[in-house]
Amino acid sequence: MQKSAIISSCTKYRYELRRIWNSSKPWVLFICLNPSTADHETDDNTSRVCINYAKRWGYGGMVIANLFAYRSKDKSMLYQVDDPIGPDNNGHLKRLSDQATEIVCAWTDDGGYKNRDLQVLPLLNNPRCLTKLKSGRPGHPLYKSRDLKPIPL
Repeated sequence: MQKSAIISSCTKYRYELRRIWNSSKPWVLFICLNPSTADHETDDNTSRVCINYAKRWGYGGMVIANLFAYRSKDKSMLYQVDDPIGPDNNGHLKRLSDQATEIVCAWTDDGGYKNRDLQVLPLLNNPRCLTKLKSGRPGHPLYKSRDLKPIPL
């Protein structure tokens, strides 16, 4: 499997996590809330779950991007740092959206912080999700049925 990541020079922000296992097939983009520990070498629980979904759906790879590019295992840190979005995040989100075959949003209700979800949705082509929360925002893929398929957001 080819593994790569785009991480800021200060290492505080991760803009892209890419895993490709069959480069002759298209890839799916997952947009979550914020990056955890996964990088160009190591996967975390979320990346492993997204890889498994992408394989079941017949994709040759997957990319994870985030509404907030600030790297932290604790999402409450997003509310404490000056710039949780990251200086280059919108450009990466737009580029990835334009390149992806399918976009699966997974940022939960915390995506409404700073109205971030409302800022990003116009950048996305045909956004989808695995589940919708009561708020209408997309649910996160962890601890969900393995058989889920993307639905319109």
